[in-house]
Amino acid sequence: MLRVVIAEDLVLLRDGLIRLLSAHDCEVVEAVDNGPSLLQALLTHRPDVAVVDVRLPPTFTDEGLRMSIKAREQVPGLPILVLSQYVEQLYARELMSDRRGAVGYLLKDRVADVAQFIDSVRRVAAGGTALDPEVVAQLLTSRARDEPLGSLTPREREVLGLMAEGRSNAAIASRLFVTEKAIGKHTNNIFTKLNLTQSEDDNRRVLAVLTYLNG
Repeated sequence: MLRVVIAEDLVLLRDGLIRLLSAHDCEVVEAVDNGPSLLQALLTHRPDVAVVDVRLPPTFTDEGLRMSIKAREQVPGLPILVLSQYVEQLYARELMSDRRGAVGYLLKDRVADVAQFIDSVRRVAAGGTALDPEVVAQLLTSRARDEPLGSLTPREREVLGLMAEGRSNAAIASRLFVTEKAIGKHTNNIFTKLNLTQSEDDNRRVLAVLTYLNG
């Protein structure tokens, strides 16, 4: 059973998340509604995963992300899944650039499937990534002229966006209506352009996404 901390200031959504996660074999160890309480909860419980809104009291700007980053500085690799209406680019890149993984960023108005959301929670808890394609698109647009981003072709960027969702080469091939061999070629090109050499210890798919978003 996954131990979860929730940070959401809207009481109805917070209660809904508690009920949803509890119904899917998760234990919500604490649910908070502000930034300082989030940091304390993360450091006290060290949960298997935290589901965090970006804009929390007291300033409703970027407390959720900032407190998550602070917590990961003290608890390296602490799994964080951001669930928000907004893409806060500066701190989102800082969170995503941590090569330990165990991070995700979903947009509330694009989460339409409960099973997909629960899968994202479990994937982040397991050390993987779960990124909404729209989040990826917004972060990439702001850095489209920068290297190594500018070295990727439009198709390679599209493949990388689907990789960020956690899709396998076979799933990406099916989505883009091409062969799995073609996707394999694109992924190898991505790894080469992002200077990700073969390693037994590192997941190059995760590192590719994190490198790509690293500001």
